[in-house]
Parts: sequence; structure tokens; C-alpha cells
Amino acid sequence: MRKNSVKNTRINGEVQRVLAEIIRGEIKDPRIAPMTSVVAVEVAPDLKTCKAWISVLGDEKAQADTLAGLRSAEGYIRGQLARSVNLRNTPQIHFIMDQSIAYGVNMSKRIEEVVASDRKAAEFDKGSENEEN
Repeated sequence: MRKNSVKNTRINGEVQRVLAEIIRGEIKDPRIAPMTSVVAVEVAPDLKTCKAWISVLGDEKAQADTLAGLRSAEGYIRGQLARSVNLRNTPQIHFIMDQSIAYGVNMSKRIEEVVASDRKAAEFDKGSENEEN
């Protein structure tokens, strides 16, 4: 099976959906932040390993705690995944912290700050121009 085949894409989507359900509803570890989402999943073509990119809304401590909680619950998650998704092999899951959402929010704030400062500068220029006339 090729990495980008239709079958592999379908498996990635199904594993992502099931992982999100398990993390959201079945794990009771207090270290895992309530605003945790599965951004992407990449299952290897041989179905032996799986990379799951996780995004956590919160500070760096919340992200580190969530990652530690997910890694400690990996066996349970893998068992639940085996029950929910019918695959020849249940993949070994490797959780990776994804910073793209936080990066996007940070960039949006910076863009808004620049636009606001440009607007103030334009208003100031307009006001000083009126005083000269």
C-alpha cells in the first residue's frame, strides 16, 4: 500500500476520528487538557506505527502535561482503537505536539496589532494635514 493511496487516506481519517473520540470521552487522566484535539494522523503503510499530531489550547505546562498523560495512556488508547477500527495490525501510536494552531492565533494577533497601528498613524496624518490647511 502506497503512503498516499486512497485506502491509506481512509484509514488515516478513521483512526483520527476514533482517537479524537477516545481522548475526548474515555480518558479520565486529569493531566489531559479538556481542549485537546487531534489535528492529523499518519498511519504507516504497513499499519505498524502511527503518528498523531495533537493540539492543546493552553500554556506550555498544559501541553507538556497532556502529552505525558497521552503517552501514559497509550496502551489503553491502542486497545480501544483495536476494538473500534478493524485493522490487520493495531498501530503503535506516537503522539507529537502540533503548534500550528497556536502559531496561527499568534500571527492573527500580530496582524491585528499592525493594522490597528497603521490605522492610528493614518488618522494622525489626516489630523495633522487638516491643521496645516
